[in-house]
Amino acid sequence: MASEASNKPKSMSIIVTKGTLDWAYPPFILTTTAAAMGLDVTMFFTFYGLTLLKRNLDLKVTTLGNPAMKMPMMGMHMAMPNLLSAMPGAGSMATAMMKNLIKKKGVASIDELRQMAIDADVKMIACQMTMDLFEYKMEDLIEGPVLGGAATYIESAMNCDINLFI
Repeated sequence: MASEASNKPKSMSIIVTKGTLDWAYPPFILTTTAAAMGLDVTMFFTFYGLTLLKRNLDLKVTTLGNPAMKMPMMGMHMAMPNLLSAMPGAGSMATAMMKNLIKKKGVASIDELRQMAIDADVKMIACQMTMDLFEYKMEDLIEGPVLGGAATYIESAMNCDINLFI
């Protein structure tokens, strides 16, 4: 029995709950890294995280409630005060700055990371309840995710070595 368990590949699951540009990176970077290291990975997309499975991504950065967001500007790191977030166009400006920084630094896009996850046979579960709640159809999503609920995810997570909530 012990040798059987040692032959089983390590595994990881991630609950993905956020769908903004800045919150899309952690689950996809961890997923693609784990898959490259030989782990079997399952991602459970629920609530706003489900938007990361949409065919056409138009991800934005939200600055409101994110006081740790400091962007490199003019030779220093400047924070965007919450008050500034209330101004029209602030989100678009922050998104443009982040996308420019990502491109300038050669960081893979979310589209690229998502495709890497698909190519690595990462199991993606689209939350059925969230699909119903937000009136999404499977046609709205990329090809590949399976439909499932909390029980589907929990069955997978019970067998994983690592479980993360992002």
